[in-house]
Amino acid sequence: MGNFTSICTSFYYHDIKSYDKIYEVKILRKLGENLVKPRKNEVMKDKVKILMVCHGNICRSTMAQYVMQYLVDKRGLSDCFYIDSAATSTEEIGNRPHRGTQAKLYEVGIPCGDHRAVQMRRSDYEKYDYLIGMDTWNIRNMNRIAGGDPEHKIYKLLEFTNRGGDISDPWYTGNFDETYTDVMEGCQALLEHILKEDME
Repeated sequence: MGNFTSICTSFYYHDIKSYDKIYEVKILRKLGENLVKPRKNEVMKDKVKILMVCHGNICRSTMAQYVMQYLVDKRGLSDCFYIDSAATSTEEIGNRPHRGTQAKLYEVGIPCGDHRAVQMRRSDYEKYDYLIGMDTWNIRNMNRIAGGDPEHKIYKLLEFTNRGGDISDPWYTGNFDETYTDVMEGCQALLEHILKEDME
């Protein structure tokens, strides 16, 4: 992964006052007593790339994709991240997010795009910095597709929280409220992890 502190300098310059204080920005450079604004061609040469993965890519992973994008956008970090989602199976390829996912995101005011389900590929392991599964079975299949995880890029979303565990599939449970609660908690924790890891 590229150096997050250097690739997102422009954001910190523009939005430092509104950014959470827990992230003390140390990348602003001084020229004498003045802060130096980076040139446009210095900004965003790389991004933190995240792939959300579940079984079919219509319920949990799409919800996680759009929740994570919402959190990133809210922080003003849109230019610093690339977020997508995929399935471990071929069952729903080409389908839009489940109507339950769409309804829940609409209810909470999070935009839901027109993503179509795709299957994770082995090449995705090299493309993404974080490959995030929703449950233990996803992780097994992701490791199978990727041919292992030598760079330790594959995680369960709730690993980043204090409780861990799996996110239940609402395709079976019908409980999109519970799924949203878990996904939001996991995405918030993942974002905190990424920012702390790459900014310290």
